[in-house]
Amino acid sequence: MVELELTQLEPWYFLGAEELSLVRAGLVARYPLRDLLPFARRQDSDDVACFDLEARRGDPSVLLIHDHAEPGWELGGELASFWDWFRQAVEDLITWSEEGP
Repeated sequence: MVELELTQLEPWYFLGAEELSLVRAGLVARYPLRDLLPFARRQDSDDVACFDLEARRGDPSVLLIHDHAEPGWELGGELASFWDWFRQAVEDLITWSEEGP
């Protein structure tokens, strides 16, 4: 997606290296029982799209983590693959464009 320059999917955006490191460190501190690799953030909420590295079977699923929620309440949704997340992000972009933030 980065090579194709498909990184701005309002309200979602892909994390750059520095922000990725900061978000990952925060997730590790707040949710130590999860093995998450964040890759995108939703700009109108604390939602972060993360690969679920615990799965370790084929392609990891994508967890939608509501960052800063109390442990046990952080999971906002799960998608089977990156492509399922991407389809949802495009749908969110369409809704965002039609309705505004």
